[in-house]
Amino acid sequence: MISAHSRDGVSIEKPAANASGAAPPGGGASSERYFVVIGSDVARRVCGSLRSSGHFVRHLAQPTDEDLRRALDGEVAGVAILLDDDVESLRYALAVEHIRPGVTLVVTVFDRTVAEQLMAVVPNCQVTSPAEVAAPALLAACLQPDLLALTRTPSGHAGARWDGDTVRLEPYRPPRALRYRARLGKIRGQLRPHDGSSRIMLTGLAGLLVVLLADWIWSVTLNHRPPVEALFEAVRTVSTVGPAAGHGSNAYLLFASLAMLVTIVFTAVFTAGVVDRLLAPRSIGVVGPRALPRAGHVVVVGLGQVGLRLCTRLQDLGIGVIAVERDPAAPHLRLARALGVPVLIADATDRFVLRKLSLHTAQAMAAVASDDLDNIAVSVAARAVAPDLRMVIRAGDHEAIAETQSLFRIGTVHDLGSLSAAYTTASLTGLRPRGVLAHGRKLLVERADGTFLHWPHAVRCDHQQDRHADADSFVRTSVGARRPDPGQGREDRSHG
Repeated sequence: MISAHSRDGVSIEKPAANASGAAPPGGGASSERYFVVIGSDVARRVCGSLRSSGHFVRHLAQPTDEDLRRALDGEVAGVAILLDDDVESLRYALAVEHIRPGVTLVVTVFDRTVAEQLMAVVPNCQVTSPAEVAAPALLAACLQPDLLALTRTPSGHAGARWDGDTVRLEPYRPPRALRYRARLGKIRGQLRPHDGSSRIMLTGLAGLLVVLLADWIWSVTLNHRPPVEALFEAVRTVSTVGPAAGHGSNAYLLFASLAMLVTIVFTAVFTAGVVDRLLAPRSIGVVGPRALPRAGHVVVVGLGQVGLRLCTRLQDLGIGVIAVERDPAAPHLRLARALGVPVLIADATDRFVLRKLSLHTAQAMAAVASDDLDNIAVSVAARAVAPDLRMVIRAGDHEAIAETQSLFRIGTVHDLGSLSAAYTTASLTGLRPRGVLAHGRKLLVERADGTFLHWPHAVRCDHQQDRHADADSFVRTSVGARRPDPGQGREDRSHG
């Protein structure tokens, strides 16, 4: 490794060239060590990164059991299973462990429970997910522009900052002004209902309380009733049972009659609001932790694995959060409710919806849906509503979008595919990384000892994949050889 400048005990090293210098194996069984990569988009990046470092790679899209058995019939250096389906990942991981026990195994699993069980059953397995890898970088981008990443440690949160040619790690706590705005925004959210049904319900409830208080004050001050008896009479009036006839003047009886008529109206209003909230699919509370904050909050668009992780990390810091999800049947809605995350079911490209989110007083907006085009559309629409709002965009899965720099004019862009590919490649080659940072176009992999490595951006492998790939086809590009033409990487993504 070539060491760069260091500061505060944190060094950055650049990996030296690595070429195997061996000829590609000629058959399924070979004395040359090679990696097996299973999956599509991220797998193509991992495959391209390994090839550019001079490694042999066996890339499979969705192999059958026989394909997998033949691919593992040799000197396998490691296996990466990079799929979006946890069940498929689990099945392939168990199959690989059965065929080649003890092989280095890196598996993408989103569900934490499944990940823990897999690591318990297969000790040589390292489990990760793009959401877990990208969460520190996304969290930092939402809070401060000079933060590269923000992670949780046993002693608190630690922030990574770029300082000259070095990365500096330091304890992090949100600035006092931000904490004050977030706390004030939560209080304002409790006092100001978000939607029409909540306002109707609270209006009816407030009307009932006003009638109750007015009747109680009349009974105590004018009729000189004891407070408890006055409360009993007021409750009778609000419940339209009526006051006791012998305990009031004609003026009070007239007042009680009018109060009972008004109570009927307020009761109907309150009931209408309650029924509307019960029947409509809502994940927003009127009061409590799921009430929408009004200032100092972060709006997270897209409640997938990435969005949910980002919301919980923000809540851990005491920052208010609003999640926006288009699909009312999204699988993470129930978990979000259990975690106290307010979720608005709406289209975030609608300006009317965006105005409800208090973007002018928000800390940031993070568009982290799985579709790059949706994230860009949301970011552009939000810019039209709040031009000064800090934008964080998940982009890069779409190859055409990954090649343009114009997105940086809209906001901070993070390519989850590149972050995940760097983490996986580092894991396969034995680095045991803690995380991956991004600074502009630079990637840095954090090692277990706290040092950082400059990591090249992965180039997608340029070979086509089919469902039943030939187990004897290996690809390798030695250091110094011509890299694949960028145009060759723009293939139909249906191959994996």
